[in-house]
Amino acid sequence: MADAIIDPVGLEELPVLATLYNQIFRPARDLESFQRRFRGRYNVLMFVARIEDRPVGFFMGFELKPGTFFSWFYGVLPEYRRQGIASQLMDAVHSWARQNDYEFVRFECHNQHRPMLHLAIARGYDITGLRWDADRGENLIIFEKSLL
Repeated sequence: MADAIIDPVGLEELPVLATLYNQIFRPARDLESFQRRFRGRYNVLMFVARIEDRPVGFFMGFELKPGTFFSWFYGVLPEYRRQGIASQLMDAVHSWARQNDYEFVRFECHNQHRPMLHLAIARGYDITGLRWDADRGENLIIFEKSLL
């Protein structure tokens, strides 16, 4: 099991997170797409997971509504998966959300991202619904976890 260092980062580190995103997900997104998504958002939170000073994973999220924090993206580079890094990121998010008086954490996941689906169930998330993703032409599974 990896013992990554999980650091909170500010918007000045967004280029690092965008680079990680584009190494993990397709289609690629430019830096401006992340900046647009965060405009007007309350409590934007970002973490970088590092092993030996190398960024290997990330998290991005923000307040969805009062009491509910939205986990927008988790990502871990393929060569660092199955080492507990996503769990460490998730623990950091849950800890931060509790400290900031959130009652729930929510995220959405495509069905083909099986490792994330398994992690959500293992970490006590409930499936609370489905949402159609018109951009990708498929459903997203909505997960939510009570922090109380």
